[in-house]
Amino acid sequence: MAKQFGIDDYITGIKASDKRILGKAITLIESKKPEHRDLADQLLKAILPFTGKSIRIGITGVPGAGKSTFIETFGKLAVEKGKKVAVLAVDPSSSINKGSILGDKTRMEELAKDPNAFIRPSPSSGFLGGIANTTYESLLICEAAGYDYILIETVGVGQSETLVNDITDVFLFLKIIGGGDELQGIKRGIMEMADLIFINKVNSENLAKAKLTRTELSRALQFITAKEKAWKVPIILGSALENEGLTETYEKIESLISLKNKNGTFIQDRKDQAEKRFEFWVKEYILEKAKRDNSLETSYLEHKKKASELNSNSSSEAREFVKKLFGS
Repeated sequence: MAKQFGIDDYITGIKASDKRILGKAITLIESKKPEHRDLADQLLKAILPFTGKSIRIGITGVPGAGKSTFIETFGKLAVEKGKKVAVLAVDPSSSINKGSILGDKTRMEELAKDPNAFIRPSPSSGFLGGIANTTYESLLICEAAGYDYILIETVGVGQSETLVNDITDVFLFLKIIGGGDELQGIKRGIMEMADLIFINKVNSENLAKAKLTRTELSRALQFITAKEKAWKVPIILGSALENEGLTETYEKIESLISLKNKNGTFIQDRKDQAEKRFEFWVKEYILEKAKRDNSLETSYLEHKKKASELNSNSSSEAREFVKKLFGS
């Protein structure tokens, strides 16, 4: 019979950076079973004192921008500099069984073999925002395990990337030349969130066009208020495949973190992130409880049916249900 894992087993394994137990802990965090949820909450409370010391980096870009290659090359560079690197790679999910489609671990083979790196692909399970709904909690597990850099690869399929920005210290926007995301097609929201822009897959043939794109991006950024005071968003030309521009990227990230610590915004951002996650989970737990409460389930299903059958406005039905939920 397999050993039943308890909190002490998880904590011991996490602090020892045991990759097998790290995987089991994240699976526990991702589980929607009530009995697992209780254990996961206990675990998250227990590891909290060991969290908060990593640098959290969100990496986004359109499919084909080379996110996985960039992450592998950057991760190997960070490891060479004595850092421990964790990658939370969120794959698009099958709309049928919610399973992961791509399997990023197979696309980062060299980094995955490194003893100082940990890669965890997770299906987004249809969750909007470019990340899985427990990515924040998963990164806390990795922080408690002593990983210095936590790289979060987003789905990058056109969904809002706001939630990625809300849980990271650095938001890196990966671009390619002629990839359908030229200046006129770039969402202002992503530009406002970007702390650093890396134009990938630059070579001798497209160098002139890459420089022109950099100039256009620089002009566009002049009309956007910087997230961090005294920080000018760097636009780096490079190639993850050829390991060009990665050292400069690493140095810029270190400079940004130093600036945020100097300005006092690093810890304030962390507090804001935790507050937003609190608000997220309040909504999640209220909806979950409403669905499972026998006295409310019938009402919930009735309002949901009216909305789905287009007999009433979805917002109105939701508002009416919430009134019943709180008795007002």
